[in-house]
Amino acid sequence: MKKTIATLIAGLFATAAFAQTPAPAATTTPAAAKAEAKQEKQAAKAEVKETKAAAKAEVKEAKADAKQTKAEAKAEVKEAKAEHKAAKAEVHAGTTVAATK
Repeated sequence: MKKTIATLIAGLFATAAFAQTPAPAATTTPAAAKAEAKQEKQAAKAEVKETKAAAKAEVKEAKADAKQTKAEAKAEVKEAKAEHKAAKAEVHAGTTVAATK
């Protein structure tokens, strides 16, 4: 979750930096403007790709955590059942001994 928040904050800073750049001069040639637009588009695509990769990694980590938590819970339930069975056997053994006296 922390990685997602950090990525979102980094994205906000990146967009704020682009928003504060001065407007291109009116005397720029169409070819220069086209090249600049192409660079910005490539940068945006790279940022999206990086964000997707980070999100994918985070989802993978969350799934692994969930799997581990589920396994731990399953082990706890198994242990509790074993303890209950042992306690029940102990109580049953105690009543059998008392009944024979």
